[in-house]
Amino acid sequence: MRLFYSVMWWLALPLVLARLWLRGRKEPGYRQHWGERLGLYRRIGASGRAAAPVLWVHAVSVGETRAAEPLVDALLADYPQSRIILTHMTPTGRATGKALFAKHGDRLLQSYLPYDTGSMVSRFIRHFRPQVCILMETEVWPNLIAVCGAKGVPVVLANARLSERSLRKATRLGSLMQNAARGIALVAAQTEADAQRIRSLGVPRVEVTGSIKFDVVVPDTALAIGASLRAAIGERPVLLCASTREGEEELILQAYVSAPSALPAATLLLIVPRHPQRFDEVEKMIAARGLTVARRSQLALDGSAMPHSVEVLLGDSMGEMFAYYSACDVAFVGGSLMPLGGQNLIEPAALGKPVLIGQHTFNFELVTEDALAAGGAQRITDAADLMSTAALLLSNSTQRATMGDNALAFANQHRGATRRTLSLLKDLI
Repeated sequence: MRLFYSVMWWLALPLVLARLWLRGRKEPGYRQHWGERLGLYRRIGASGRAAAPVLWVHAVSVGETRAAEPLVDALLADYPQSRIILTHMTPTGRATGKALFAKHGDRLLQSYLPYDTGSMVSRFIRHFRPQVCILMETEVWPNLIAVCGAKGVPVVLANARLSERSLRKATRLGSLMQNAARGIALVAAQTEADAQRIRSLGVPRVEVTGSIKFDVVVPDTALAIGASLRAAIGERPVLLCASTREGEEELILQAYVSAPSALPAATLLLIVPRHPQRFDEVEKMIAARGLTVARRSQLALDGSAMPHSVEVLLGDSMGEMFAYYSACDVAFVGGSLMPLGGQNLIEPAALGKPVLIGQHTFNFELVTEDALAAGGAQRITDAADLMSTAALLLSNSTQRATMGDNALAFANQHRGATRRTLSLLKDLI
């Protein structure tokens, strides 16, 4: 099965590269660093690789990169003689990593993960010589795991989660996924339910550590930007719709237009699409509704006020999600109005914001249910319900404050996964 899988990778490679080039029309980062994706590097002497031990952390995109922040910071603190090679699959993940970890200087390198063929992964390992491979959340690559095993590099799946849907997909892959699972030295699972599903694939060692995302520290710079943004907005109520996905903005805008009398006067709708390549598309969508729109990238945040005529603010900046959460009064977390699995609600909770979430949260099932049970989040049925529920919260400061306090208490209660994960890694590094 793995041979067949490898042959299919090579046959698909021209199409994969063509797709990269096409995606590069909207996001130029996809046309950069192709050599890294193919496992091609400069000669060893020019690679910048030091004699220091190297720890490899793979975070596929933005969400995983941000989730990895507490772990990366802790690894560099606990292993002061080591460096980290941080790999990604998307330009936005790479850009997020660059912004988050610039503070570490040359102790952290970045690269794209090579495509999952034996030769490409082998070249990566020969070049960087990692002591351990730490995959974040759900990344399982059969050839990567097999090559790491052959070269004595233990593979760890950290902050791991596996939904029932993903388990069914993995099971359909049969021996390919089962062999890969047996090659993982350690899985640090977010919940016991995740752990049970992962054990059913044949992973020899699975421990429950909780979610590392609860350990995230809100940067002071993000709070400062959030305060400046809020000052520019003024005293208007702010409803944030964060990490929205394709199809959701239309529903949200229609509901917003249909509910002007339900929402408090002058309520500002702040929309932050999850994928930056959709910023222009969403701006056109807002304008087509006859709404006055401004873009965050065009706000100077120099003390001047945003025009009161602006009805929708488009969050079109990278790495400022904490700032957006800080500036809002109520936060809706996207990916949940449609069957997309939802997104991480820990960040707004960690800032003490009342959280609204849709019906489709299967990718974050337990954390969502825990937040609901703690009174820090509320589930809405559709976009119209989003507006009516937000209107009630925006009109009632006491209820809003209570819900925000519950969200903050919920986030604080679940901290500690990073230290638990590090204690397990000591046996492998």
